[in-house]
Amino acid sequence: MGSINIIVELLASTLALAAPLIFAGLGGVFSEKSGVVNIGLEGMMIIGAFFGVYGSHITGSALVGLAFAVIAGGLIALVHAFLSISLRAEQVISGTAINLFSQALAAFLIFKLFGKGGQTDGVNGLDYTVPEIIRNIPVAGRFVSGLNWFVFLAIIAVVVTHFIMYKTPWGLRIRSVGEHPQAADTLGINVYKTRYICVVISGMLAGLGGAALSLGMTPLYRDGMVAGRGFIALAALIFGNWKPVGTMWACLLFSFANALQLKSQAFGFNLPTEVYAIFPYIITMVALAGFVGKTQAPAADGIPYEKGKR
Repeated sequence: MGSINIIVELLASTLALAAPLIFAGLGGVFSEKSGVVNIGLEGMMIIGAFFGVYGSHITGSALVGLAFAVIAGGLIALVHAFLSISLRAEQVISGTAINLFSQALAAFLIFKLFGKGGQTDGVNGLDYTVPEIIRNIPVAGRFVSGLNWFVFLAIIAVVVTHFIMYKTPWGLRIRSVGEHPQAADTLGINVYKTRYICVVISGMLAGLGGAALSLGMTPLYRDGMVAGRGFIALAALIFGNWKPVGTMWACLLFSFANALQLKSQAFGFNLPTEVYAIFPYIITMVALAGFVGKTQAPAADGIPYEKGKR
């Protein structure tokens, strides 16, 4: 029974750790399906994680903090959209600048708004309380108790994103803009507007992913909290072939490696902790090295669109 409990806790931990990655990965799906590369997912997660905590700090409500995170992520994504779409800047450079700016901004605001360096005060997180009657169910109770609300939100987000992309006219427009914007334009689709909306949605989802880290796990923000998860989400997007469901499975794979290093001692493994800590990043590199040639990005992904130019 002890081994079963460890495995159940490992699976629950995998889902909880995957939620922030799934939100950011789905954000990347929206952005890149419309033709805009979003390297800035890391920075958008940082902004979401910080402003989620700040919103909860000033209001005492985690739900308000959640709204702060989503709005802040959308606003920083709007900057990326303006640079990439309107000014036709190099999208990778723009995303990198977003990452550097976001990290510096969060560090500065911690000092200005909380009067300390490196870490904010603790705040009210999104409370997740499992009724005792469910907790007492063998195996299932332990599994459900190891989750949080963001896991359920992430699963819903995957279903909604898949439905939008492949079952709605707007999803068809998004994909047409990302594959052949000139043809989409001749059919009356506003390429600029579609890309703007998708990039902003991308930032909002990444901001929600940041809030899943801060408000959903440890209700505070500290420097380095995101720890490259935005880049892992980007790798999951590629590994998942730019599809919502594929991205989710890739996020679960990377999160399983992360959960395994957290539960390694329970399995009796005696390797140095540093070995387990690099598991998620090794799997990310192996996945990209082994599968990146087998995936197909949208044809116009990363190519700025100029109306009237052929």
